[in-house]
Amino acid sequence: MVTKVGIREFRAGLADYIASDEPVAVTRHGRTVGYFIPAKSDLDAELAALKAAAAALDGLLAQGDVEVDAVVSEFKAARRKRPTA
Repeated sequence: MVTKVGIREFRAGLADYIASDEPVAVTRHGRTVGYFIPAKSDLDAELAALKAAAAALDGLLAQGDVEVDAVVSEFKAARRKRPTA
């Protein structure tokens, strides 16, 4: 069952709808104008991957093999090259 909510209610409760597992039909003046289907991700896995990357970077920095300024420069260059979605 899809929950129907008005556009103002949807906008006001967006954080709750994002956290939900249920799709929402967004209405305007009683007519459905769109659907919101929240996408779930494995936050625990994402957090673990981020912590592992941070630990690897800390290890490289501690060994002296990598300079912070070099890492920052490479990161900025990679972001400039990345195509926008």
